[in-house]
Amino acid sequence: MHISAERIAQIEARRDEVQASMTRADLAPEEFVRLSKEYAEIEPVAKAAHEVRRLRQELSALEYMAGGEDADSDPLMREMAQEEMQLIKSRLPDAERALALQLLPKDAADARPAMLEIRAGTGGDEAALFAGDLFRMYQRYADAQGWKMELISANASEVGGYKEVVASVTGTGVFAKLKFESGVHRVQRVPVTESGGRIHTSAATVAVLPEPEEVDVQIADSDLKIDIYRASGAGGQHVNTTDSAVRITHLPSGIVVTQQDERSQHKNKAKAMQVLRARIYEAERERAQSEQAGARKAMVGSGDRSERIRTYNFPQGRVTDHRINLTLHRLPEILEGPGLSEVIDALVAEDEAARLAQLDGVA
Repeated sequence: MHISAERIAQIEARRDEVQASMTRADLAPEEFVRLSKEYAEIEPVAKAAHEVRRLRQELSALEYMAGGEDADSDPLMREMAQEEMQLIKSRLPDAERALALQLLPKDAADARPAMLEIRAGTGGDEAALFAGDLFRMYQRYADAQGWKMELISANASEVGGYKEVVASVTGTGVFAKLKFESGVHRVQRVPVTESGGRIHTSAATVAVLPEPEEVDVQIADSDLKIDIYRASGAGGQHVNTTDSAVRITHLPSGIVVTQQDERSQHKNKAKAMQVLRARIYEAERERAQSEQAGARKAMVGSGDRSERIRTYNFPQGRVTDHRINLTLHRLPEILEGPGLSEVIDALVAEDEAARLAQLDGVA
């Protein structure tokens, strides 16, 4: 993807214009906030553009020196210029790719926190245990990234693991990295409950939803049906004595969220609303993307929760991501969390490469 000199000049000029506008004495507070946000977005793009312009200018000057167009030019200087040219030529493609990546259309949700939902699928108790393994993997990965994970709700299995678990993940670039995790994760191993040593195949479903702010999703009280009832399951005496569980139905969309993990009805309602906003926001994103007919479709997967995206094979100690044909024989490291970085980084790189290929020649 070649970026023209005119486009580079426009980027740097806009950065300088925004920077100058921010220093105006008569600037209104809300205008300063808007300009600050724009400057934060354009500054890394302008830095990448400046590096490309600098390297191209150096290359042009070196080509003149190496060409020996001056009759009195020193042969030694020409040789040095040619060596320097090779160095610049090796660095320029990386700089141009870095700029092209900065210019790719941004998913507005990439900077959002995320709602992580994991549900046991086919496989009974073993699927619940695997759902627990996945949840711990994401917990450790989040820790390695410096993110914070807060448990929203959990429906534990009697044998361990979870039938369903929901958590909120906050930090820098959470959704941008986790969004490719949505889909069906399959495990192949001998279950602890299997006495014959046979390998079983089980599955769990992962959904990663961008988490909006309250202002992003307007929900009218008249659109909600809220039911309060007595919680069931583990949780102490309050389970039998307090109507603290909350079920919220969003009437226009039919989305239903239940929450009973907290002792307080108000806390349960707040958490249920947090989940509801994320699901409504994601439904709106999916509708908008489908209207664009794939113009901004994810390259490495549709995000469809029914799509089998990854297999964790314990007997062979390998993890395979089926979307990019990536197989790593480091299953324990990946399930420990930090090793997941290699898989996610490969998915991000593949998505970027595919989108760059689509835009090639447009700039």
